[in-house]
Amino acid sequence: MVDADLREPQPERIEHTEAQLRQEREELLRIVDLIPQTIIVLTPDGKAIYANRVALEYTGLSLDEVQAEGFRDRIFHHEDVQGLQEERQKSLSGTVPFENEQRALGKDGKYRWFLIRYRPLVGENGKVVRWYATGTDIEDSKRTQQALRNALDQVQKSEANLRQVIDTIPTMAWCNLPDGPNEFLNKEWHQYTGLSPEKSRGWGWQAAFHPEDLGPLMEKWQEQLHSGEPGEIEARVRRYDGVYRWFLIRMAPFRDQSGKIVRWYGTSTDIENLKQTERKLREDERELRDLTDTISQTIVVLDPSGTPLYANEATLEYAGLSSEDVVAPGFRERLFHPEDLERLRAQRKIALERGLPFEAEHRALRKDGQYRWFLTRYKPFRNEEGQVIRWYAAGTDIDDRVRAEERTRNENLALREQIDRDSMFEDIVGSSEELRKVLRQAGKVAASDSTILVLGETGTGKELIARAIHRRSRRAERAFIAVNCAAIPPSLIASELFGHEKGAFTGATQRRIGRFELATGGTIFLDEVGDLPAEIQIALLRVLQEREIERVGSSRPIPVDVRVVAATHRDLNALVAEGKFRQDLLYRLNVVPILMPPLRERVADIPVLVEYFIDRFGRRAGKKFKTIDKKILRVFQSYGWPGNVRELQNIIERAVILSDNDTLAVDETWLKWEPAQNPVRARALDIALVRQEKEMIEAALAESQGRISGPAGAAAKLGLPARTLDSKIRRLRINKYRFKAPQAD
Repeated sequence: MVDADLREPQPERIEHTEAQLRQEREELLRIVDLIPQTIIVLTPDGKAIYANRVALEYTGLSLDEVQAEGFRDRIFHHEDVQGLQEERQKSLSGTVPFENEQRALGKDGKYRWFLIRYRPLVGENGKVVRWYATGTDIEDSKRTQQALRNALDQVQKSEANLRQVIDTIPTMAWCNLPDGPNEFLNKEWHQYTGLSPEKSRGWGWQAAFHPEDLGPLMEKWQEQLHSGEPGEIEARVRRYDGVYRWFLIRMAPFRDQSGKIVRWYGTSTDIENLKQTERKLREDERELRDLTDTISQTIVVLDPSGTPLYANEATLEYAGLSSEDVVAPGFRERLFHPEDLERLRAQRKIALERGLPFEAEHRALRKDGQYRWFLTRYKPFRNEEGQVIRWYAAGTDIDDRVRAEERTRNENLALREQIDRDSMFEDIVGSSEELRKVLRQAGKVAASDSTILVLGETGTGKELIARAIHRRSRRAERAFIAVNCAAIPPSLIASELFGHEKGAFTGATQRRIGRFELATGGTIFLDEVGDLPAEIQIALLRVLQEREIERVGSSRPIPVDVRVVAATHRDLNALVAEGKFRQDLLYRLNVVPILMPPLRERVADIPVLVEYFIDRFGRRAGKKFKTIDKKILRVFQSYGWPGNVRELQNIIERAVILSDNDTLAVDETWLKWEPAQNPVRARALDIALVRQEKEMIEAALAESQGRISGPAGAAAKLGLPARTLDSKIRRLRINKYRFKAPQAD
C-alpha cells in the first residue's frame, strides 16, 4: 500500500513549502540587499520593477520613484540617455546579455561612472521573463571587492548559495585556498577566458595570463600570501578569442574568528581603456616634453597633488639640476628661497584644491648660488571627465623688474621720511665771506665721491651743506638718506644702519633693509658720528674700506655703492685722545673736512636770515609784517647765538606767532646772554679734569695695593661704590694690576 501522505498533498505540507519558499525568497532578498552593488530588476520590455537597497541609497529615491515613468531621465546623465535608450531597446529585444557604461546621479548631486551589465532570465518557452541589471562603480572598483566580501560573510554557511551569488555577479571573481591554488572561478571568468573549470582549477588559471606578466603576477601573489595583506596588480588576461586586455586584479584575505586566513577572494576589472588612455597620455607628454625643451621659459609639470614630475631643459640649466633631482624629495627646498617656502606651500595647497589657475612670486636659486625673482603661473590640464590630471607651472624671470621696484620703493621711502622733516632751511641763505668760502669748498668736492666730514657747532646747518653737496654730485638723481646717530638707541643702531635678517633678535619678525642699502647709488649723511658706539665704529670702518655691509643676523657681505658724508659738533681728536673714537676711522672720515662757521662769525648774514624767516613763518601763519624794529636787529647782531641759526629760526617763529600787528616784536629776554665759552679752552679744561680724576684713582689704588672693594679698598678711600670705581678704571684705561703687591716666594 502507498502511504496516504504520499498519495495526496496535505495542506500542512503545502503550507510548509510555501513558508519555506517565502523564507528563502526573503533570505535571497536580504542577500541581494547586502551586496554593495546597484541591482535593478526589469520587465522584458525594460520597465524597472525592483531595486535593491544599495541602488535606492545611492540615488536617494524610493522604490515607487524607481518604478515610475521617467526614472532613467532623472538618474542618468543627459548626455548618456539617448545613446543608452537606443542601445538598450535594441538589446532588450534579444536574449543575449549586454552591458554599457553611463553616468548615474547620486543623492549627493554628483555623477559617477558605472558599468551596467544586463543578464536575462529565460523561461521554459525560451522567452525572457526578467532582466537583471547590476551596476558596478568603475570609478572605485573596490566596491565590487567589498560586495564580494559582504556577500561571502552572509552566505558562508552555504557553499552552493555562495557560488550562485558569485556566478550572478557580472564581474570576474574568484576564490583561492590559503596557500594560493585556485578553488573556484565564477562563470564570468570562465566565459571571458574560455577555460573550463577543470583546466583552470588549482594553478591552471595561469594559462589565461600573458606570458610576460605571469612572472611578476606570481611574485606579487607570493608576497601577498606571505604578508596576509590585501593587494593588487595589473596584468593582461587572454579573452576567449585570443585577444589580451589589461585587468586590475585585487585580492583580499578572509579570516575566521581566530584570525587565521581560510580563503583569498579577488576580482578582476577590465582596465584596457584606461591603459590605452595612459599610453596616449604618455605619448602626448613625450611630445610635449620635446616641445617644452625648446622653450627658454622655465616649465615644470606636476601631478594633481602638486608633486613635480618633469622639468624642461631651461629649468634644469637654470638651477643646475638633473631630471632625477626634480622628482626626488626636497626639490622645492633646494630651489626656492627659504623665506618664500612656507608662503608658497600654503598658497599652492589652497589653489590646487580649487583646481583653478593661479600665480605666485618667489625667489629661485640659480646654479651660481644667486637667487632671482620669478613669476610662476600654474594652469591645470583636465581629462574628458573634467578631472585635473596635470598642472603646468611656467616661470618668468622678473628679477630686474622687482629690483627696480624695490629701489623705487626704497627711494620713495627715503623721500617720505624727509618730505615732512622740519628742515632748518629751504635753501642756503647768506652772502658773508665765511659762508661763501664754505660754498666754494662744497662746490669743488661735490663732483668727487670722496668722504666728507662736516664740522661745526650745533645748529650751523651741517645737514644743509651735505644736501647741497649731494644735489651738485652725479648722485643727485638717487636717494639722500640722513641718519642722526645720537638719536638712535645703541642697541638698535646696527639694525638701523645695516639692516637685519628675520629672527636676528627678539622682535625681528621680518627682514629689514638698512639705511646704507636704501642709499645705494646715492648719499648717506651720518649726523653726530662722534656718538657712535665702539662696535659700530668698527663696522663703519669696514664699510669705508671694503664698500660692503653685513645685515645683523647674517654673515653674507652685501656690496654697497654709497657716498658717506659725516658730521659732528664734537672734537673728534679729543675723543681719540680719550679712547672714545677710533683714530683709523677718523682718518677715513676726514678725507675732505668742511668747517661750518657759527652764526656769531656771520654777523653780516643775520639781517638776510631774519627777513627770510619772517617771510617763511609769516606766510605759514597768514601774517604780513612791514617792518622790524632796527634796535632788535642791532641786538641780534651783537648776540652770541650759542644755538646758531637754529636758535635764530626759533626766536623768529615765536615772534611771528605772538606779534599782533604788522611790526615784528621780539622780547630781549628770549636771548641767553651768557658769554660764549671758548671751545679750545673748554676742551683743555675737560682734558685737565680727566687727567686729575685718573691721578686720584691711581693714587688710591697704589695706597690700597690694587684692592678695589672692602674697607681698605680704593673705592672706600674715594667714597665711591666699588662698581662705579671699576667702571671708571676701565673707561680711563688704568691698569689696576700694576698696583698689586708682589707675592712672597
